[in-house]
Amino acid sequence: MYAIISVAGPDHSGIIAAVATELAAMDVNIHNVSQTIMEGYFTMILHVAFDESKLDIVTVQERMTVVGEKQNLAIRVQSEALFTATNEI
Repeated sequence: MYAIISVAGPDHSGIIAAVATELAAMDVNIHNVSQTIMEGYFTMILHVAFDESKLDIVTVQERMTVVGEKQNLAIRVQSEALFTATNEI
């Protein structure tokens, strides 16, 4: 399954490491990443893939929510199909 993960919150060291470490622990592969910092606010969007027969998107969201709480970030996980459908004109 392909998914889009958005990460946003106050900039501080370790954000990318925390997110990537948890994704790796779940065997989620990062295909593409875009990140920026604007006036002290960090944003990142990741395109990821994982084996849906071994891991469901709800579990990914639950574990990323824990990372978000520890890092003071909002982290949202959405299937790529749903993301594309809601963002196409």
